[in-house]
Amino acid sequence: MEKLDISYLYKNAKSLKGKDVSVAGWVRSVRNSKTFGFIDLNDGTCFNGVQIIFDQNKIDNYDAVASLIAGSSIIVSGKLVLTPEAKQPFEIHAEKVTIVNQTDETYPLQKKQHSVEFLREIAYLRPRTRLFNAVFRIRSVASFAIHEYFQNNGYVYVNTPLITTTDCEGSDQMFKISALDFNNPPLTKNGKIDFSQDLFGKMSYITGSGQLHGEAFAQAFSKIYTFGPTFRTENSNTKTHSNEFWMIEPEIAFCDLDSLMDIEESMLKSVVSAVLEKCSVEIAYLDSFIAPGLKEKLTKLVKSNFVRIDHHDVIDILKQANVKWEFEPTYDGDIAKEHEKYITSYFDGPVFIKNWPKDIKAFYMKTNADNKTVAAVDLEVPGAGELMGGSQREEDYDKLIARCKAMKVDMDKIDWFINLRKFGSCVHSGFGMGFERLVMYLTGVDNIRDAIPFPRTPNTCDY
Repeated sequence: MEKLDISYLYKNAKSLKGKDVSVAGWVRSVRNSKTFGFIDLNDGTCFNGVQIIFDQNKIDNYDAVASLIAGSSIIVSGKLVLTPEAKQPFEIHAEKVTIVNQTDETYPLQKKQHSVEFLREIAYLRPRTRLFNAVFRIRSVASFAIHEYFQNNGYVYVNTPLITTTDCEGSDQMFKISALDFNNPPLTKNGKIDFSQDLFGKMSYITGSGQLHGEAFAQAFSKIYTFGPTFRTENSNTKTHSNEFWMIEPEIAFCDLDSLMDIEESMLKSVVSAVLEKCSVEIAYLDSFIAPGLKEKLTKLVKSNFVRIDHHDVIDILKQANVKWEFEPTYDGDIAKEHEKYITSYFDGPVFIKNWPKDIKAFYMKTNADNKTVAAVDLEVPGAGELMGGSQREEDYDKLIARCKAMKVDMDKIDWFINLRKFGSCVHSGFGMGFERLVMYLTGVDNIRDAIPFPRTPNTCDY
């Protein structure tokens, strides 16, 4: 008999009423009532499992099945019975249960609530829990929705290099790579490591962003996006930082800052809508047990009009607020988490903060006419703070050169990037969004370590 996915049974239960079916999966729990028992079986094809009824008069290995514990893998054949009066819409009355692999008492996932801290220690098993089954299914759906949005809107997907000699974040935050013998590296006359003898003939890094390479492709295809892993050496143990994470980075030619914000808003609403539609069961579970109000928050975002406000005006609001700030807001500085939370509450929705002080932003951002600010924008969302960061890029060759000199940027490493301003340059813009930050927002989990399958954070590089 052909094995069916449990997700298929949920979609076709009425037409399968009374028919013989076969399913395979992992036991979540077993209840034994001496002459009959119940198995909660899940195969991972959907969030909900299926209830299996096994009877000692119908299967010949009743005692062995009754002694199963969580985590065991089995194959079940039996009749599908509709149960509209019960919690589950149907169940399977087993006629044969084949034990594929029986777990023993060392299996660490018991029928109780485990802390997320404990589950991080067994990251290879945590996808079997309801919490992480929901989180990682939403991550999958959100990933596809991102690709779907850009593909449907004419963007070219570009795989920018993971190994690079240039980066817009600066090499002090980049992992260095080498094929040299660390125990006996070649040295220069000055006693320093001679990277000219390394594999690439120079110092190389693992990328922290695909933006610079993305800009080159945007000026050939007009609209491109990258979606891949990025790496930073930042030694931070906060809930929102990870040394390995995934980034979405679109770059768009003939696009100014206002148009960029249109795209950011449209893309985010599209992805959130897809998750609400395709992961309704997972959202309902998370809403009930992990993050009360999650569904309402996401639904409200889709219906919101995102506010657009200058950084200077945000500081005015913060200074006028009747709040004792831990970090005093300043016109020439960044804004803190407490400020992000206040401003989204003040406007009761997502907020684009634009036109930031020039001195705290990157060299490639477009300098505004006031020569004090740059055409940069951060999107702040309720409950998560900053979700996206972007800017209009400096398209003027001379202005970019001047900005690089002022910020002491090593132009020899990015000469090709600067040359783009000589070869058909145009107004262009782009943004970046950390995918794990988005997953946190979509699921309500409050730690980035729980939004990525195998987290890489300081002192944590397991599996």
